[in-house]
Amino acid sequence: MIAKADIEGIIRKYYEPGSLSYEVYTGHAAMVVRKALAIAGSVKHPSPDLTFIEEAAYLHDIGIFMTNAPRIGCNGESHYICHGYLGRELLEKEGLPDHALVCERHIGAGLSITDITVKNLPLPRRDMLPISIEEKIICYADKFFSKNIGELNKEKSEDEIRAEITKFGPESLRRFEELHALFSR
Repeated sequence: MIAKADIEGIIRKYYEPGSLSYEVYTGHAAMVVRKALAIAGSVKHPSPDLTFIEEAAYLHDIGIFMTNAPRIGCNGESHYICHGYLGRELLEKEGLPDHALVCERHIGAGLSITDITVKNLPLPRRDMLPISIEEKIICYADKFFSKNIGELNKEKSEDEIRAEITKFGPESLRRFEELHALFSR
């Protein structure tokens, strides 16, 4: 694993401290880290790697700066849904292949190749579903926080999450419910 200072270095490589994108990115990431570590603390078997969860949760959205999301200070060219696979590519180049998979697999409640194909999403045609316990924890924790200005510290209710995920179809909701059943004990 990499040291915390290196994570901050990676973030600062792509986000200018003090910029809107940096503030949104780090604010959102900190909330996801906190929630993911709390969830992981209640999981007994298999025992999650807490260090990895902290690192990967800080880096899970590293690709957002490459998307066209000016409301959060991101002025890239890609559609926002692409930030997962773009983050994967960045972290693979940084030598973090396991962290990279978290980036790709946290979108929604995970995306299947069927979701991507049927909805004609601008993504590579492959399954992007969380597999490891750590990936699942981060994916689930991420659903509780938005990147909306003024709402970075507000935790969404389960009903708010369900209402958002339902927009993406019954399979997305089913996957969220599976994660919820796994982690809401």
